[in-house]
Amino acid sequence: MTQPSDEILRRLMTLHPKVIDLTLDRVHRLLAALGHPERALPPVIHIAGTNGKGSTQAMIRAGLESQGKRVHAYTSPHLARFHERIRLAGELISEPALSALLDECYAVNGGEPITFFEVTTCAAFLAFARTPADYTLLEVGLGGRLDATNVMDPALTIITPVSIDHQQFLGETLPEIAGEKAGIIKRGVPVVVGPQAPEGLEVIETRAARMGAPVFAYGQQWMVSEERGRLIFQDETGLMDLPLPNLPGPHQVQNAGAAIAALRLLGLPDAAEPAVSRAEWPARMQRLRKGPLAESAPGIELWLDGGHNPAGGAAVAATLAQMPARPTHLICGMINTKDVVGYMRPLVARAGSLTAVTIPEEPNAVPAEVIMADARQAGFTRTATAASVQKALDRIAAEDPRARVLICGSLYLAGQVLRENG
Repeated sequence: MTQPSDEILRRLMTLHPKVIDLTLDRVHRLLAALGHPERALPPVIHIAGTNGKGSTQAMIRAGLESQGKRVHAYTSPHLARFHERIRLAGELISEPALSALLDECYAVNGGEPITFFEVTTCAAFLAFARTPADYTLLEVGLGGRLDATNVMDPALTIITPVSIDHQQFLGETLPEIAGEKAGIIKRGVPVVVGPQAPEGLEVIETRAARMGAPVFAYGQQWMVSEERGRLIFQDETGLMDLPLPNLPGPHQVQNAGAAIAALRLLGLPDAAEPAVSRAEWPARMQRLRKGPLAESAPGIELWLDGGHNPAGGAAVAATLAQMPARPTHLICGMINTKDVVGYMRPLVARAGSLTAVTIPEEPNAVPAEVIMADARQAGFTRTATAASVQKALDRIAAEDPRARVLICGSLYLAGQVLRENG
């Protein structure tokens, strides 16, 4: 009898001493042993970038499914359950199917060293190859060039905005990081490029030219903007006047632009409106209206966001700036691979206080006291720590019962909040 997926996932974590060890050798070895499922995937749309990958993927999926297409989707990390990472023909993978796949990959790997992300990516490819669908949406885990997803021939690639993050793996400078992201560009395969800093765009365009890959870049081959409460998209084939994305925040207009550009290249212009109006993506400025946490403070306007780098902090700040005026407080937890001060700086002007929490059961969590000190360095004058998100929320609600509260700083924290809030 197959073990529950959680038990197999724990076993898979023991196969390599490192969580991240960027190379493709182990993935190629296991995929070969599995019969090369990566060669049998439905047409692949491969998405890299620092911010916006998941939102862009969610919009493309909403658009494709509106046209009756069956869509596989792979994303990481998960929030509440691992099953969220693998969506088979529109449905989250079932527990029996996931357990069987993981068990098969564990057995075929034969105890050889392989990272958790590598072996679970191989399991996703196996599931996708065995289930009929029209498209496969693959989100890069980290970087691009040496990411475990970068082992197949895509029909289309997308690079969302690139910024500084994961320097210990991808390089210290924006051109170095953009070079790693541009590693997903394949010979002759079109690449949609979201808004980029000039030095990042130059690297991406150079790689595309070398690979003979047609470039469809924001500001050149397509434009997107908000005008009078509408989303205006324009490319070489014409102009589209659409509703604003239902995912909140001005940055989602840019993500929508990349999704629309991709759908137009796939020959599905009618998918554009449902792409922006139907997409759902948890923990990206998500309003929490139900559940124990939300119901414990009924007068509070409660939000959740998993952004965790300086660009993510800037996007959250811009979103808050567009909201109706209301006293705003942050509850923040982060992990120690992130630029905590850089994330917080844009938020200082948008929030009256920050309460720091240590993310529970997370080995890389930054202690609440350190986060509080970083918040002061970033410019916050009202700071505190709390033993949990619930205790932080209780304190804020007691002092300011009609406030807006944003829980933020980490997808790991967001996942815990979603699990605890049902």
